[in-house]
Amino acid sequence: MSVIDAAVAALSEKLSDGFDGSVKFVISGEGAVMVDGGGVRAATEDDEADVTMTADVDTFQGILSGDVNPTTAFMTGRLKLDGDMGTAMKLGSVLG
Repeated sequence: MSVIDAAVAALSEKLSDGFDGSVKFVISGEGAVMVDGGGVRAATEDDEADVTMTADVDTFQGILSGDVNPTTAFMTGRLKLDGDMGTAMKLGSVLG
């Protein structure tokens, strides 16, 4: 299973009640995942989102597993955000 497929599966499970907003996770060297009202899916470069989060594979997997705090990852530069910080924080609280 690819990193993207695993991410889609993990995020789908965590966000089973849906998510109000749109977030694109860009996983360096692997691709991207889109989270929005329609669910979770592999994303393309053209997908527009309220916020884009970029991280390497290890950081992203750590956030999903709960081993890495998203706020700490952002503050230490391991997670980069582009867009609406409020949407990012809302997703962080759902994943946390």
